[in-house]
Amino acid sequence: MQSSEAPCAIGTVLRVLIVDDHPMYGDAMSQALKVVLDRCVIRTAQTLSEVFETLDSGYVPDLVLFDLKLPDVTGISGFVEFRKRLPNARVLVISSLASYDLVQSLLEEGAMGFLPKNASASTLKYVVGEIMSGRKYVPGQYRKDRVGEDKAECAYQANPELPSLTPQQIRILKLICVGKPNKQIAYELSLAEATVKAHITALLKRLGVQNRTQAVVMVEGAMARQGGIDPEVRSFLQH
Repeated sequence: MQSSEAPCAIGTVLRVLIVDDHPMYGDAMSQALKVVLDRCVIRTAQTLSEVFETLDSGYVPDLVLFDLKLPDVTGISGFVEFRKRLPNARVLVISSLASYDLVQSLLEEGAMGFLPKNASASTLKYVVGEIMSGRKYVPGQYRKDRVGEDKAECAYQANPELPSLTPQQIRILKLICVGKPNKQIAYELSLAEATVKAHITALLKRLGVQNRTQAVVMVEGAMARQGGIDPEVRSFLQH
C-alpha cells in the first residue's frame, strides 16, 4: 500500500484510490493523475482485501480507479462488493477486459465510467474531468446505442460500391462523415490520436481517395445510390 501527495483542480477531488494488482501500472496511473489533480492524496491497493483495509483506516476516496482483475476476486464480484461498501463513490473502471455486456453490467452496478487499459494519458485526463463533473463516460463501441451502430456498420459492409473495411475503420469513417476531428474521434473510441491517424491513412488508401473530404463524398454517394437506407445510418452522413 502506498500513499503520496500529488501537485485537486477538477471538482472536489481530495482523495483518490487506485485499485490494480500490477504495481507498475498503479505507479504509472499515480504519475498521470499528479498532472491532472492538485494536492490530492493518492493511495493504491493491489487486492480487494487491501481496499477494505484502506476504507477501515478511515480513508474515504472521492474518486476510485478500479481494475477488475484482482487476485482475490472473480469476475465483477469484487466491484459489486466494493460498491456495497462504498455506494456513493465515483468509480471509473479501467480494465483490459472489455465487452458491451460487461460495460453495461458495470454501469448497472454503479460505475461512473469505463476505460480500456490501453487508453492514453490525455484520454484519462478527459475522462476524470467528465466523471468529477458528474457525467458518465463510456467509449462509443460500448454504449447502448451500439445496436444502431451495428446496423450502420452492416449497411457500410453490404454496400457493393464500398471496399471492405475493418469494424474499427468503419467506426472512424462514420465519425469522419459527421465532421469529427481526430482528437474527438480518439476520445470517443478510446484510442491514441496517433492510432486514429494510422487508421485514417489505411482507410483512405483502401477507399482509393486522397483525403477525408473525398472519402465523405464517396460514402454519401454510394449510400444514397444504394437506397432503402436505415434512418440511423443516414443520420451518420448528415453534416
